[in-house]
Amino acid sequence: MSLAANTDFTQTFQIEGLDVRGRLVRLGPELAKVIDAHGYPEEVSEMLAETLTLGAVLASALKFDGLFTLQIQSDGPISLLVADVTSAGAVRGYARFDADRLEQAQTREGAPVPRLLGSGHLAFTVDQGPDMERYQGIAALDGATLAECAHHYFRHSEQLETAIFIAARVSGDSDARAGALMVQRMPYQHVPDENDAEDGWRRTVAILASLKADELLDWNLDYDQLLYRLYHEDGVRVFAPQPLVHQCRCSQGKVENTLKSFPRSEVVGDDGYVRVVCEFCKAKYDFSPGQLDSLYDRVD
Repeated sequence: MSLAANTDFTQTFQIEGLDVRGRLVRLGPELAKVIDAHGYPEEVSEMLAETLTLGAVLASALKFDGLFTLQIQSDGPISLLVADVTSAGAVRGYARFDADRLEQAQTREGAPVPRLLGSGHLAFTVDQGPDMERYQGIAALDGATLAECAHHYFRHSEQLETAIFIAARVSGDSDARAGALMVQRMPYQHVPDENDAEDGWRRTVAILASLKADELLDWNLDYDQLLYRLYHEDGVRVFAPQPLVHQCRCSQGKVENTLKSFPRSEVVGDDGYVRVVCEFCKAKYDFSPGQLDSLYDRVD
């Protein structure tokens, strides 16, 4: 298997004989496209990489046709993290941060969430279009890592017992890597004895806790080998993986529609131009006075 085949996908798997379903996500070159577009400091890039990976693994566990968004808002140096994942596997994301506060945080020790994010919340939103009701889940940033914050959400807001491991590594040479492994205890179906089911779940979580970041981020270790190494005693059945690609949904037409929703006087600059930069991909859209005349269907 080529190294390229070991990155940028979501892999669903079933642990045989147990009511446990799992998802493995690995992001590499497609993650680098997100990171390279922004030029964030390394700690911001790594936190965004974790957010994108968490968003991808959570989205993979849902049946939807549309857009899954993970948004983290906080009062810390990194005040906003956004990850979008479509049902077709298109991913994009961005962050907002205060450079001065981030520099101060870099001099302190401590877990990443309290140090870089502080207090706040994470929100999951599923948007399947105007004819479908939007689903949203919200949880406080209660934990040392994003994985622990996700655990907090599942403990208090969902019926499925869930365990997640996330790792990310971003260097200055565009070698951005991130991965997540999530296991969930499904409704009681296949294990005849409830005590055996409980023991199986505890064993599954304990094995997940033994996973190392270097293993998850080692593209020389393909997903079959990784999953077999972890769960070979029970057996693992894998399903067809879904590719993940960096793809922004911004366009000239969408920007025009957004501009038309505001009075021209509120969006135009002192020079008569409007300049828009997409926060996700940094694409630039410039509108001259003449183009604005056509857009607003009037001539000053």
